[in-house]
Amino acid sequence: MQFVILNTERRSEKDKEESKLKIDSFFRNARYFILLFLSLNLILSLTSCGVRKSIKHLPDVQQYSLEIPEVHKINDSTFSFHENYLTKNRQGLWELYVKGNPLQLGYNNGALTQSLMQKQEKIFFSKVEGFVPSKFKQNLLRGFLKWYNRKMYLNVREDYQAELYGLSRYSSDEYNFIAPKYLRNLYLHGAHDIGHAMQDLMMVGCTSLAVWNENTEDGELLIGRNFDFYVGDDFAENKLVEFVEPEDGIPYMSVAWPGMIGVVSGMNKEGITVTINAGKSKIPLTAKTPISLVTREILQYATTIDEAIAIAKKRKVFVSESILVGSANDKNAVIIEVSPGNFGVYKVENTSKVFCTNHFQSEAYQNDKRNKKHILESHSEYRYEKLQELLQENKKLNPEKMAAILRDKSGLKGKKIGYGNEKAINQLLAHHAVIFSPQKKLVWVSANPYQLGEFVCYDLNEIFSDKRLENEKFSKSELNIPKDPFLDCKEYENYEQYKMMSSKVNKAIDGEETITDDFIPYYQSLNPDFWLVYYQAGKYYFNKKEYSKAKTEFETALAKEITTIPDRKNIEKYLHKAVNKLK
Repeated sequence: MQFVILNTERRSEKDKEESKLKIDSFFRNARYFILLFLSLNLILSLTSCGVRKSIKHLPDVQQYSLEIPEVHKINDSTFSFHENYLTKNRQGLWELYVKGNPLQLGYNNGALTQSLMQKQEKIFFSKVEGFVPSKFKQNLLRGFLKWYNRKMYLNVREDYQAELYGLSRYSSDEYNFIAPKYLRNLYLHGAHDIGHAMQDLMMVGCTSLAVWNENTEDGELLIGRNFDFYVGDDFAENKLVEFVEPEDGIPYMSVAWPGMIGVVSGMNKEGITVTINAGKSKIPLTAKTPISLVTREILQYATTIDEAIAIAKKRKVFVSESILVGSANDKNAVIIEVSPGNFGVYKVENTSKVFCTNHFQSEAYQNDKRNKKHILESHSEYRYEKLQELLQENKKLNPEKMAAILRDKSGLKGKKIGYGNEKAINQLLAHHAVIFSPQKKLVWVSANPYQLGEFVCYDLNEIFSDKRLENEKFSKSELNIPKDPFLDCKEYENYEQYKMMSSKVNKAIDGEETITDDFIPYYQSLNPDFWLVYYQAGKYYFNKKEYSKAKTEFETALAKEITTIPDRKNIEKYLHKAVNKLK
């Protein structure tokens, strides 16, 4: 359910000015495509053949048997239908087990998670309305997306379409004005890709790594990942750990949110793992296969790395993405790098570790100009170097040490770079973190907040067997990893306060709110090592025409560890303006 509008809030502290610029950028791109194709006499309106066919399309579900679920409510947080089950554990994670043919999977999922799914949908569309209040732009957006998605159904497997159809029967009627339920669900599964493609800038800065042989305590493969995607605390509130036993294919687990059948982090019963990291992408001409459905297919049907590569290679994607694939059978891990016009596989030689941030590493992308520029200007290379440093400090990893790496908030050489800095492995905005032990079929999933809560352990060998609910719970709690002690520190309390106060500062910058003279120093004291608090203060004073104060704040910001080259250039531009005003 990620989307261009949501991605603008990924860094919750980024100011409204940048958000507005990114929204306007989206509509400029959208209008560009619309005007271009109108000028070429390609039909854009909803009466066009291609668009009309996609809007009216429904999957053929007649081939599947179906029993409409009658959900039994056991208590306020536990529901069941035959062997299908939804419950909330004591750490606050929702756990879902579903099985059946594609259509039945969708119905079972939807029936059990209906209230949660509708809540996520409401959160999503309220964000869209909040960022795009203009009815004209909302209509433009809807029309453009219907046109842009017109070929998506041609690139999505029919069994996944059937599953989405079943799931969509439990969607809210409130948003039927946007698109019919089935179509809406299909769009939402491509929304991450669309937002990524349209913006071509503010990508999810995820970090993942795999280690084995001499780099782990037992010599076995161990994989960790942060899914650094933030849409607000309300969106992350209902994390969903799904255990899916399809009629055809391999049982698997994944971590996401209600209403999602694609996979962003997951492992199957054969010990194949997948995690996705965004790369630098061109703006494609039409939507094709959503990346989360490619990774879902890998989990459902691959038992080896070669089989995973073959699946990824045959699917047409419309964004650039790195897929880190681990394999118990191969006792190895590789990165599959896909984009609309290229395909590469990064395999390490003479080493037993592989790191994945947000740039490509395979030979296929060695001369890719976008990738080179991204390495130079973004925080991807910095996090890659930080992983190398942390692995030097932490020899022979085990799950607890892996959790410590995923939770690390410092810069290179232990430098304090401010909480929430995207150069850190732990950016304090992760939707979830996951640790996989593929050969043991164990997985640990972080509880709220971010990746700081307790890591809950699950054993796939037990869950996909008759032992599943012998102890009336899914998790293997004796193997859980404790919460991060940082949660009990004053610094964490200050960080959360800083986040809440950032919106007040943004409003003050825009002149929508007045703040007192002592507000800015207090605000900065909550996160004193973070460049952004000084940049925001500088903008506040600049807009108030207090150029001397603005100059001081911009100079302080420049002395801190700034996230990206464009960010640094922006501050330098403001500083230059402030200095000129003082002449």
